[in-house]
Amino acid sequence: MLEPMGYHVKLSNSVMAVFAAYLINYTIPRAGEVARVSVITTYEGVPFDKGFGTVVAERIADLIIMLSIILVTLFLQFDFIFDFFLSKFDLSKVIIAMVGLSILGLAFLIYIRKSHSVLAVKIRTFVLGLIEGVFSIFKMKKKWPFIAHTLFIWAMYVLMFYITTFAIEGLQPIALGAILVGFISASFSIAATNGGIGSYPVAVYAAFSLFGIAQGPSIAFGWIMWSSQTLLIIVCGGLSLLFLPVFNRKFNLK
Repeated sequence: MLEPMGYHVKLSNSVMAVFAAYLINYTIPRAGEVARVSVITTYEGVPFDKGFGTVVAERIADLIIMLSIILVTLFLQFDFIFDFFLSKFDLSKVIIAMVGLSILGLAFLIYIRKSHSVLAVKIRTFVLGLIEGVFSIFKMKKKWPFIAHTLFIWAMYVLMFYITTFAIEGLQPIALGAILVGFISASFSIAATNGGIGSYPVAVYAAFSLFGIAQGPSIAFGWIMWSSQTLLIIVCGGLSLLFLPVFNRKFNLK
């Protein structure tokens, strides 16, 4: 994403910046994104604003993929989700709530579009920036490799989630719906907390319990998934923070 702007970042710095960002996200949520750009700015001379722009474009692509997974899950598991909500909530109240939220949402959109208040202008500018970021992906010189890599990364993430279920007795056979709902729940737990610390296994259990999966295997699966990812990030992120200055000093000496 930086090459079309004339910046040729070393692969080693790119990899170490990503791992360092993941590690820092365990301390302050989303601070890793700023740290990642700062690393590239420091060691590669890429202007911060341009580097941060590529990160925003990546996150927009991730958001689109995540929303797509949610829509696919709703489509494949519509009957199950619909029956679940019917068993938990009164249908008339749900319809009234949805209509009410729709009216409020429409009124909010009209306000944002028409108002000239500081808040409305900021929100409007932010949304337009997101839209511009989405379309900028399709204007990239290497847009198809970028899109293909994004799809591949998320496909591997879902596949890792599925393959790991074979390691836990009591999870097989597991329904595709349970995998998708569990994956979505776990992903939200990571986004909402510092790397899903403490919440990841609970989020997995909450999702799996909807499909009648016992608490023991669900919690065990969640801890294995979270621990393996966390261990990888701690080791690789820690080594990256240590080797970034060493590697770049030696490289500059050459």
